[in-house]
This record gives sequence, structure tokens and C-alpha cells, in this order.
Amino acid sequence: MSSAAQWRPMGAADLPAVVAISDVVHGAFTEPLATFADRLAHYPAGCAIFERGEAPLGYLISHPWPRDAEPPKLGALLGAIPAADSYYLHDIALLTAARGTGAGATATAFAVRQAKIEGCRDIRLVAIQGADSYWHAQGFAYVGAAIEGPYGPGSHLMQRAIGAA
Repeated sequence: MSSAAQWRPMGAADLPAVVAISDVVHGAFTEPLATFADRLAHYPAGCAIFERGEAPLGYLISHPWPRDAEPPKLGALLGAIPAADSYYLHDIALLTAARGTGAGATATAFAVRQAKIEGCRDIRLVAIQGADSYWHAQGFAYVGAAIEGPYGPGSHLMQRAIGAA
């Protein structure tokens, strides 16, 4: 395997590494293995691992989701992906070693491609822990006021139209 860092499709064997990365990156807002397994089982096309050699440095979890529905709750199992007109970027988590590599921008471009494949008009996400400034720089705009609740204070629902810069 190449020593260059790259994204690849996620498999079930990657789930323990996904949980470990989530624990490091998200702390109190991490999710259980069952949540990641649920997303992978229902929409594997939206799940990827960022790695250097065989060392996982990050992950991406995304899937179609109805625009008029609430974002999936933290740790919730979907059970199925409903008919959707929007694309939901559930999580991009990168260890410190992956930051500055362009992995975030590449993952965002991946989500845009998947959204187009699914015929979605936009991508939505919940920005937590101050990540809204990063997402704003990626072309996402705020949808309503800050979200209170399970995502922690200062969380924001954000949206980007497909084709936006």
C-alpha cells in the first residue's frame, strides 16, 4: 500500500478504528459503534476511511436524508434511509496527523459527488465544537439559529447548495 494518505471505501473491519478516532476527535460527543455500523450497513457508498499506509487517520460518514426531517439524533440508529431530497454529512473526523493534508476538502468534494449521484439539491450537516467556521469556508450557510441539545452548545445546522463554491 502507498505511504501517501488517501481516502478509500470503509468496511466493517474499519469500525473499531472509526470509534477510536471519534473518541479522540469528538470526546463527550462520540457515538457508539452501533451508530457507525448502522450508517455503513444502510449507505456504504457514503462511508470512507482516510489512511496513510494502513494507519487510519480519519473517516467520513454521509447519506441521503429528507430536507424537511430533523437531522438524525446523536447516536441514533436509522434502521433505513428514507426517500430523500437532501444529502446529510453525518461526520468527517480527522486526527491531528491528517489535518492540513486536504483531507477535509477532498471529503467534502466526495459528499458533493454522492449528493449529485443521489439527485439531491443540497448537503446539510450539524457543525459542532466550533466547526461552523470551517464549514462556512467550505460554502455552507447557517440554517436558522444555533441548535441546543445533544450536539453541545454552539452547534449549527448548515446547508450548501449543490454546485456552490
